[in-house]
Amino acid sequence: MPFEEKISWVNAVVTVIVPVAYFVIMLGRLGDVSAADISYQWPLLIAIGTSIVLTIVGSILAGIGTGISAELRGRSASDDIDRKDERDVRISRHGDLIGFYVSSVGMVGVLALTMLEYDYFWIASALYLSFVVGTFVGSAVKIASYHRGF
Repeated sequence: MPFEEKISWVNAVVTVIVPVAYFVIMLGRLGDVSAADISYQWPLLIAIGTSIVLTIVGSILAGIGTGISAELRGRSASDDIDRKDERDVRISRHGDLIGFYVSSVGMVGVLALTMLEYDYFWIASALYLSFVVGTFVGSAVKIASYHRGF
């Protein structure tokens, strides 16, 4: 498995786990408090920070795994990690572009919530969800492109 595909898997997994935890916690609070009174800022920042840290750690672990498998084949670890061919570049660009389109469509919803003057909690959550869905779709497109050919 190419290193770039491993990174896409890390992104996909992190993009599912962290936001699900955030939304379960935040939506669980709606039963007790109105949306206007929910303190969502710190949990949202923690969720974003956790996603960044887990992606970095997962990428490092994927690199270590790639390095170990390269060493077993008698190659330099940095050769397999640094090797990125034209196909990898095209797949990455294609996945990022599709993810951008999905996020952009989500931004229309965020704009609508803003114009309708919804509570900040809903606007921030929709914005976060838009980025999450865009990132997940981008990663899924990259993974699918590696498996079905590009």
